[in-house]
Formats: sequence, C-alpha cells, structure tokens
Amino acid sequence: MTQRPGRRPGAWCAGLLLAGVSAVVGCRVADTDGVTPVPQLLAFLPWLLLPTGFALLSALLARWWTGLVWGVAVLGLLAWYLEPYGRTTQPAGPPLAAFRVLTSNVELDRGTPALVPVIRDRRPDVVFVQECAYRCQAALEAAFTDTYPHRRAVRAAGSRGSLILSRFPLTPAAGVEGTLGMPGAVADVRGHAVRLQLAHPAPPLPRRLGRWRGELGGLRAYAAAGGDTPTVLAGDFNASQDHAAFRRILDTGLGDAARLDGHDRTPSWPSRTASVIGTQIDHVLVSPDFAATGARFLRVTGTDHRALVVDLTLHQRR
Repeated sequence: MTQRPGRRPGAWCAGLLLAGVSAVVGCRVADTDGVTPVPQLLAFLPWLLLPTGFALLSALLARWWTGLVWGVAVLGLLAWYLEPYGRTTQPAGPPLAAFRVLTSNVELDRGTPALVPVIRDRRPDVVFVQECAYRCQAALEAAFTDTYPHRRAVRAAGSRGSLILSRFPLTPAAGVEGTLGMPGAVADVRGHAVRLQLAHPAPPLPRRLGRWRGELGGLRAYAAAGGDTPTVLAGDFNASQDHAAFRRILDTGLGDAARLDGHDRTPSWPSRTASVIGTQIDHVLVSPDFAATGARFLRVTGTDHRALVVDLTLHQRR
C-alpha cells in the first residue's frame, strides 16, 4: 500500500533518529569507540533512550512498520547495554586496612576554595586532584600542611597540574605519561604497599581521538603491570563504562568503586546538569584486593565535576 503524503514527515523523522542512534549502538555492539561524534555520544548512551522513544512514536503514528521493528530492536540493545560493566564481587579474605579516598577535578583551580571544606568535612586519607595548577597546589598544601604531609605533584600551569595528598608515607613512582599531569606513588598503608596513580587522560576531542585512546591505553598498561600489588587508580578518566577504551582498563581486573557500591550510573559531569543529564567519567578503580563502600558524588562549587569519595578496605588475597 502506498504511504500517504501526510505520513512521510513522521517516517523521515523516525528514520533519521534511528540511523543516528543505530550508529552509536552499533559501535557499542562492536566494542569500538568509532569516530567523532560516536565517542562523545557514547558517554551519554543511556540518554539515547529518549530519541529512540520519540522515533518509535513517530514510526507508530506514521504507520511505518519497518521503522517500528527497527526501533524496538534498537531499544532492546540500549536496554541490554544499560547493564553496568565490570566485576561486582567483593574480596573474601580477612581485612587488613581501611582508608578513604577522594578524587576531584577542580576545573583550572576554580573549585579549590570549595574543595578545602569538603576535604575537612570528609577527612579522606588520600586525595587526588586534577586540573590543580600552581595556585591550587599552594592553597591545598598550605591548608593541609600537617594533615597531609606526603605529596606527589605535577607542577604545571592550567589543566596539566595535578596533585596527590596523603596521610600515608609515599614512595615516588613514575607516573603515566600524558598530555595532562598524571603523578604516581606507592603508599605505605599501615604496613601494606599500595600503588596510587592519578588518572587524567586527554579528553576525546574531535581530531584528537588517537591521543585519548593512547592515554587510556597507558592507564590500562599501568593497571595490567600491577601484579599482586594492591592498586588504586583514581581521577577524571574522560571516559565512561560505555567507552571500549575504558572497559579495557576494567578488563585487567580492576573494579569501579562506585559500581561495587551500587552507584554505577550516577553522573559526575557536567555537575551543573548532572541531576538532569550527565555521565560518570570520574572514577576510583581498585584491584580485587579491595572492598568499596560509602561511595558518594559531591557537588564542589566552581567546578564542572562532582567529587567522588569512597571508603576502601584492603583485604588479604586468598
């Protein structure tokens, strides 16, 4: 039967929406991040349910049955991939030590004044700060001279600056190479060596996706080289669980602390719209030695990222 002219706009609208969403979902199925704009859209994969639902409605009103079947298939795939990725098991061995970790991107120092009271209130044992340049580092080191006597920093201007503050003694370690500062260390956590690595790979900007993939690959290599040493890898990854490059880090055996504590889809960026629409790109990843509880995403005034605080318990491996 010939389609009536009045139905054509609805079918065209549904087709265009489904084609766009299908390209993104297809890359997710193929376990690849594709090319611009797919990596950027993958970060917001759950929100693609909205255009898919609108396309289904348009196809139904236009009585475009092929589009309706297409839309249902896309909707099913989206629902399938909403399932969080990565391990959920907690360690079974006896506990050895407990400590709290906080990570925050202060957006070019702007969130520093608000981060200080957050740290004082939450009292983390280790703090990872991204986009913390000279002014931010001076302010945090002055505010917490006695509280966090041990530090590792990349001292640089703008977004390249990064800082690790620790109550525990730190042994310097080579950080992961990247466009932005990613310092590393080995902490003595009540007699147990724990590898600490700040994560801040380059963002997936158009025409710079190779750099983004490469720096996430560097973090994966760091995670894979840990052996039996407990590892904490924390920061702004500029990637979500829907990015293949991030999932490959999890495939080394690390677990996402927010996922372990049931906050796998809580948005952390952009903080100004996170309650409406956002994505989780700030993570604390831990080796299988750790249990994670008390994960909370906190608003820090002045920055477009929410901070993440989580309680970790190191367990003996069996």
